[in-house]
Amino acid sequence: MSDSVLDEDLLAGVRDVSPLILGVAPFALVAGIAAVDAGLGLAEAVGMSVIVFAGASQLAALELLGENAPLAVVVGTAVVINLRMLMYSASIAPHFADYGRRLRAGLAYLLTDQAYALSVAEFGENPDRSRWRYYLGAAASLWVVWQIGTVAGVVLGAGVPDAWGLTFAVPLVFLALLVPAMKDRPTTVAGGAGGAVAVVAAGLPLNLGLLVGALCGIGAGLATEVAGR
Repeated sequence: MSDSVLDEDLLAGVRDVSPLILGVAPFALVAGIAAVDAGLGLAEAVGMSVIVFAGASQLAALELLGENAPLAVVVGTAVVINLRMLMYSASIAPHFADYGRRLRAGLAYLLTDQAYALSVAEFGENPDRSRWRYYLGAAASLWVVWQIGTVAGVVLGAGVPDAWGLTFAVPLVFLALLVPAMKDRPTTVAGGAGGAVAVVAAGLPLNLGLLVGALCGIGAGLATEVAGR
């Protein structure tokens, strides 16, 4: 495969993720502001974003830190919220099975909801893609935007008015990923059931509502697929 084709695959990932960056940037800004509210400095906030690199769990952890919650509770909450990454990993791993361990480890670090959803959809539609190049183009773009947004949020701090409604960008990003993926009855049922259960279970401790919703959505989708055979 020529270098030009590989570059094209990389740029395709950057291009496809670009619309989602409009929602990720405010999300990162909110994370930076939350870090300031929790008492973190610039180095600590950026360090957290680089090491954790997970928006939902970062926001939950920062909220708990601001409330002086025990460290075990903070870490446990972040881990529970990120358990969905196990499902993502199991789904996308076969596409990277032929690559070396170091490359796969680097790609795993960059795994996000957006990078996963875009890549899996693209791999299904265009099997000739350089999979790691496409994934890297999408995932690395999100990483860069997340770090820049975090720094901007820390610098701006509480100076961003609540009237801007930046937090509203968070669900919009996930909706932009969800709707195109609901292509048939099983995926539609899975999305609807998972979302409904997550809303109902939102009050569960340690943010378990998200995980419960995901598991119920998977179960509903599988049941629908089996019933339709």
